[in-house]
Amino acid sequence: MRWPDSFVVATLWLAAVMLPPIPFKTLDSGIGADVERPREVVVRTAAEWKQLCAEYAHGRPCPSVDLAKSTVIGIFLGTRPSAAYAVEIAGIERAGDSLVVTWREHTPAPDEMAAQMITTPYLLATIDRFDGAIRFVRAKRQ
Repeated sequence: MRWPDSFVVATLWLAAVMLPPIPFKTLDSGIGADVERPREVVVRTAAEWKQLCAEYAHGRPCPSVDLAKSTVIGIFLGTRPSAAYAVEIAGIERAGDSLVVTWREHTPAPDEMAAQMITTPYLLATIDRFDGAIRFVRAKRQ
């Protein structure tokens, strides 16, 4: 029996839409990354992790990561003028053979009180080992 092409296309589309989001775990986050320019990173090797740790942690101990089982993804917002800024991962989804990491920057509300100091917000997360392409998309503010 041969299925009609429209049925096959609809089934493939439904399967793509129904894929569950990719789970992730926050590895480290804060407002003092020592990374002054906005940046998105993917870390897959011990050498890459060592270099990133030297850049962002500036002497602080880095979290332990098993890079044989995990991939690290990170978002660095760069320099911000107060402690009210933060970054979050809104979700990670499959897009064909790649992943799309959607992230959002939280900014202070007009009436929000926050320490006025230079900060460098960041978020590092781990996902199960993934060797394909990873793309970052900034979500609109809420």
